[in-house]
Amino acid sequence: MATTVYTAIIEKERERDLYAALCPELDVASQGATVEEATANLREAIELFLECADPEEIKRRLKTEVFVTRIEAKHG
Repeated sequence: MATTVYTAIIEKERERDLYAALCPELDVASQGATVEEATANLREAIELFLECADPEEIKRRLKTEVFVTRIEAKHG
């Protein structure tokens, strides 16, 4: 079974005690009560998507270059 590394962006939701998880390469998302749960749920969602989706759908959605960085912005 092949393994591929994907990006996981996890953020705490303000209104609820949940963490949202996003894989930008495939535009797949999930959530969980903890960072670890959100990460595990995202992994499961990615694996289910890759298992069930048509290869053309995967090819269409797959982004091969994703950059996550931080920037400064002036305000106030």
